[in-house]
Amino acid sequence: MNFKDSVVLVTGANRGLGKALAQAAVQAGARKVYAAARNPASVDIAGVTPIKLDVTNAADIAAAVQAIPDLTILINNAGISTGSGVTTADALQAARDELEVNFFAPLAVSHAFAPVLGRNGGGAIINVLSALSWISLPSTGTYSASKAAAWALTNGLRGELRAQNTHVLGAHMGYMDTDMTAGVDAPKSAPADIAAAIVTALQANQDEVLTDATSQQVKAGFAAPRSAYLGEPRAV
Repeated sequence: MNFKDSVVLVTGANRGLGKALAQAAVQAGARKVYAAARNPASVDIAGVTPIKLDVTNAADIAAAVQAIPDLTILINNAGISTGSGVTTADALQAARDELEVNFFAPLAVSHAFAPVLGRNGGGAIINVLSALSWISLPSTGTYSASKAAAWALTNGLRGELRAQNTHVLGAHMGYMDTDMTAGVDAPKSAPADIAAAIVTALQANQDEVLTDATSQQVKAGFAAPRSAYLGEPRAV
């Protein structure tokens, strides 16, 4: 799937990785790039068309489908993180909030746009996931659960949309230098580098891309005798 001459919709495109993805799509020669945000006035990207889209709002999704009948690439990027563990006082609400944006929203947006992509030759869906789809830290328990669900969703979409020739790409990464990780003291990638890796992976017809060393190390660890997702061994 090539970005050149494509029509692209990026959710959560007013900052961070979403903004970098919209810019990368423009640079890759997309014919039109729609940059979605709850408040389209917050989108400040040369060469894109801002569009109002709260990914948790069914009416906004329906309006976007009507506004972009020629869509060929959907990028589900919008996401939130509450920094909650699974045993913290606010864990239940945090999990509901994160699942709503990180899982149910890409499900709803993909479900709504899948027929559009099918009519336009198949196109592609890119789901922005995380290395935390596979591993949980004390401050990411509910977020990791939501991203694990989004990973399963991505694999389900890939299988179900194969018949209409829709390419589904799952993109994993570690921490990026964005507002979401401002309080995290850890190595971080530049969003532009992650966006470039995603564009390259789609154009190379990959189904999954590990965009940085962190995601590569976590995935490689699946083959270890004690995979990282099991955590530290218990004392005996």
